[in-house]
Amino acid sequence: MAASVSAVLLSLLILDVLAGDNLDENVLKLCVTSKSQIQDLSRTNLTLVPSDLPGNTRYLDMSHNALRTLPEDAFSEVSDLCFLKMVDCGLTEISPRAFDKTPLLKVINVSRNGLTVIPDLPLRNIQILDLSFNLYKSYRLPSSYQSFENLDVLALGSTNANSVLYDDFDALQNVTLPHLILGSGTKWRSYESGAFAKLRSLGKISLKATFCGNLDLLEAILADLNRTRATAMQFVRVFPDVCDVSGNPFAGVRTMPRIRNLTIENTWTNTSFMQGFFKDIWLSTIQEVSLVNITYNEDTPDGFQLPKQNHTAAIRSITFYGINHYQYKYPTFNMSFELISNLTYMKFSGTGMNILPCKLISEIPNLETLDISDNLLEDTGFWWPFCSYTSVFPKLKQLSLSKNRFRRLSFIAKHTHQMKRLASLDLSFNAIILDGATDWPPWLKELNLGSNNLGNAVFNFLSPHFERIDVSKTGLTAITQEDVSRFPKLTHLSLSGNGIRFIPANLRAPSVRSLYVDRNAITSLSREDLAGFGGLLTLKAGNNPFVCSCDSLWFVSSLNKSLLPDWPLRYSCSTPSTYAGKPLTAIEGLNALSCETWLQAVLVLTVLFAVVAVSGFVFVKCDGVWYCKTLWVWIQTKRRGKKRIAALQGAAFKYHAFISYSHRDGDWVDSQLVACLEGAGLTLCVHERDFVPGEWILDNIVKCVESSYKTLFVLSRHFVQSEWCNYELFFAQHRSISARQDSMVFILLEPIPADSLPKRYLRLRSVLKRQTYLEWPRDERKRRVFWASLKTMLSGADRFMVLKDVALGIAETTTLIDQDETDAF
Repeated sequence: MAASVSAVLLSLLILDVLAGDNLDENVLKLCVTSKSQIQDLSRTNLTLVPSDLPGNTRYLDMSHNALRTLPEDAFSEVSDLCFLKMVDCGLTEISPRAFDKTPLLKVINVSRNGLTVIPDLPLRNIQILDLSFNLYKSYRLPSSYQSFENLDVLALGSTNANSVLYDDFDALQNVTLPHLILGSGTKWRSYESGAFAKLRSLGKISLKATFCGNLDLLEAILADLNRTRATAMQFVRVFPDVCDVSGNPFAGVRTMPRIRNLTIENTWTNTSFMQGFFKDIWLSTIQEVSLVNITYNEDTPDGFQLPKQNHTAAIRSITFYGINHYQYKYPTFNMSFELISNLTYMKFSGTGMNILPCKLISEIPNLETLDISDNLLEDTGFWWPFCSYTSVFPKLKQLSLSKNRFRRLSFIAKHTHQMKRLASLDLSFNAIILDGATDWPPWLKELNLGSNNLGNAVFNFLSPHFERIDVSKTGLTAITQEDVSRFPKLTHLSLSGNGIRFIPANLRAPSVRSLYVDRNAITSLSREDLAGFGGLLTLKAGNNPFVCSCDSLWFVSSLNKSLLPDWPLRYSCSTPSTYAGKPLTAIEGLNALSCETWLQAVLVLTVLFAVVAVSGFVFVKCDGVWYCKTLWVWIQTKRRGKKRIAALQGAAFKYHAFISYSHRDGDWVDSQLVACLEGAGLTLCVHERDFVPGEWILDNIVKCVESSYKTLFVLSRHFVQSEWCNYELFFAQHRSISARQDSMVFILLEPIPADSLPKRYLRLRSVLKRQTYLEWPRDERKRRVFWASLKTMLSGADRFMVLKDVALGIAETTTLIDQDETDAF
């Protein structure tokens, strides 16, 4: 199978290189992966190879210019060059070193120029070399051709070279050459025997030469080809329009056991020649015979007569493509039915046929493939009403009725029931109409309706048994789930060349293996669009007007490109204007982040979290918590100051503050607290100094608390261990509640572990839940803020400082005491 595919591909390459001006898909695949690699400079009045060619050029066409020579530095700037086409440029000379800088060169077409000698071209990687239709007088090849290890096709031809000499092809004696094309359609004067015999590894030869009046040359050539490994021969214009053919020029094929394929093309024939030719074919080992673009003249009164042969023919395939005759009646063909009974393939195309002969072709017992495309057949011309069909085409599997005049789909569907093994039917390029209900046989698996104007309703007239459907260029504008659900066994669906704008996301066709949606109006293909095609192996979606945006990013970056036989060449941007004309791969610069909203959200949250984390770290590291506490106290003081003014206007205080502390903390109180506050002009009540001698201690505490604007509690581990401090706290709290003012201020001299608070200090814990404290800072810079806050608090009745949130946080670290103890206290 692989060898067969390779042969077909090679044939297409040859046709494009030798005859066509259009860029064939397969030629481009050989060298090109992007349109940016193609440079078409044909018909641009060039006289020299441009020196500013893009460095990535792989396909270069400079045909139909005035390029006389190719110097050694002609392609020094395009080292990736793979395909060079210079047809009809008046080229007379090519430097042997012209391609030294192009090691990747695989195809060169310099046909139809003025080369007077076959150029010396040391090209180790060349695969296709076309030097045909030039002006050299000899076919002698330079010795450099013996290094053509990868050569697939060599085309030589000159109107001045009418002879083949014995040593012309010595350079190719040890080269495997799959295909040699030789000649320019002129008459050959001489051929030295043994010249072709040196091409021991030749696979196929195509001779473009006329042998009219000199058939001995043809016989000598056939004898030499029999000494090679050639399996296929093609003769182009072997006889001109006026030629008296006598004898049997192809009798030599009877003794050529390796030949399997023989083609006669663009030549004149008559009945006498055809009878002798087919006798020779039936006596040979040839399996495939093709007659292409033949002009036929019936020169015998009884027409073509070929009776039964006493020999089992090897022939299995016959092709008649383009048969012209200039008579006023149909030619007569009488031949033994047994001679074609073993045929498995027949093509009768381009002949003007309008009626299928009754019981001739239709009863060939082993025929599996019949191609009668490109004729004038209509519905009743193929199923002739005057013929009695009982058992027709007993083994036919593939039938091509393409490019005819068939019309009624219901009529065709009904008559296919006569073909009991028909699996594939081609009705493309006809005038098919949907004329009514169709009844297809269940054994028909493949139908091609391409290039018929049918519209979206076409799926309603197809069989649920179909596995392969081709409705290319049928006027479709949409495809729905209802359409594809009709075909549970569908494996191939071709929708090419229609007006479909999108593939519905809900489309489910898990059995489909091949999907062709190229040349439609599709602007993007997303993951959701293809989710319903789980078994897809081939997707052809090129030549659509893709929008190059985030909608196409998944298709470019994530889809398995092995599914796309036309990637990336046939995929380009249509919009927006900044991308128009560029290959679809240009949007690879768009990353998932710029297209996926959820990724953007994740990134924003990640960055935000990082900023918060870093800010928090810097905030803590720079003691931001402490500064915020202080700021909060200022804010709260300003907020509540106005509410307290009225309550304090009738109050009279002897002291700004009464200081409650443990005598063990007396050093700090005397040296720091008292000294700083009294130095600022504030009046303080200190029990060791200001209690009235002789009075009860509790009375002194009560009087000092009530005559002070604030009560400062210096909290430390020593404080919570002092009985008197607990009394002072109790009376201060009682005063605060009765006066409805925040008169208590707590200064945390040192951290107090939760387990160091005695159970009797439930009140302290309760108070700290409602009020906060000022912490004595260890940092000298912060002490200035500490003193400023404390002085402001004590300096007037409208200044208060409450840090409740911090107090609550510290209070949470203390241990709850038993409920019984609480009630008792």
